[in-house]
Amino acid sequence: MSKRTAIIGAGAIGGVVGGLVSKAGYDVTLVDQWPEHVDAIKKNGLLVSTRTGEHQTSPKALHIHELQGVSEPFDMAFVAVKSYDTEWATTLMLRYVKPDGVFVDFQNGINDERVAAIAGKERTLGCVITISSGCYEPGKVVRTDTNTHGFKIGEQDGSDTPRARELVDMINNVAETSLTTNLWGERWSKLMVNCMNNAQAGLTGYGTAEVRTRPDTMRIGIQIAAEVVRVGRAHGKTLGSVMGLSPDAIVDAAEGRNIEDVEMALMETARHAGSEGRPSFLQDVMKCRRTEIDFLNGYVSEFGRKAGVPTPFCDKITEIVNGLGVGFKSDPRHIQPLIEMLP
Repeated sequence: MSKRTAIIGAGAIGGVVGGLVSKAGYDVTLVDQWPEHVDAIKKNGLLVSTRTGEHQTSPKALHIHELQGVSEPFDMAFVAVKSYDTEWATTLMLRYVKPDGVFVDFQNGINDERVAAIAGKERTLGCVITISSGCYEPGKVVRTDTNTHGFKIGEQDGSDTPRARELVDMINNVAETSLTTNLWGERWSKLMVNCMNNAQAGLTGYGTAEVRTRPDTMRIGIQIAAEVVRVGRAHGKTLGSVMGLSPDAIVDAAEGRNIEDVEMALMETARHAGSEGRPSFLQDVMKCRRTEIDFLNGYVSEFGRKAGVPTPFCDKITEIVNGLGVGFKSDPRHIQPLIEMLP
């Protein structure tokens, strides 16, 4: 527990993880660009709310400019910023992490190779996140789901290493965590879920449970998820089930077979999501911030073109979001072009 860990990005996920890991006795420093949030943590600590109670935690907190005063380098840095901030955040932390220290990609989307290009592949691990969380006011974060399993830690080359297992032990203090030897397959599996739900939630304003269970968004989501599965497999990735959703069942449902199996699985994931669950994409829209569309559905479209796999639903939803620009207001009418595309 003596290893020093920095988390660049103290929002929803970074805050929940940093707060609960620090509560377990680990040396954690949160680094963030939201001044009021950092000041609140410094003054009163970080309140982490979960479905089972509230936890008053005391991680250290730094404004970005205060990194210049760090004299002892960190052993680990978790990159928990938005996908579009990956490069600068990783570059910033390079100077403050030991030469043999590790970087952990703690983000939505598939950014591992971009972190590794800066920090070095031999120093980079990935974490696939299956919990849901939010951050709406300074000094407070909330975990909104009731999923038992929360994280999967993996080396990029699929090896089983002591440092990966050490991280599993550490993150087990937040939620059940396992080691994976199939990081890339797990990333594409999680991308399947993110792509089917997140942008739709941002466009419509529906929460996680609602976007998974409304007939129109459910049908659109199935088509999007099937595109992710086809593209991932075309690039040689071995996708597995995530949150009870089987890639094979998703493709079957998109092609009109056994749709009820996927509908039942989505209903179950909605039950665990909780009524207050909002995907990070919707949280960004609510805060009038840039979205991660180009690193989610846009990423699938890009890799679909490389493999010659059609991705009409990912293409269209990316076009809609980018066409609305930064600061748009959620409205269910935004998804009407997608509804009209349904078979």
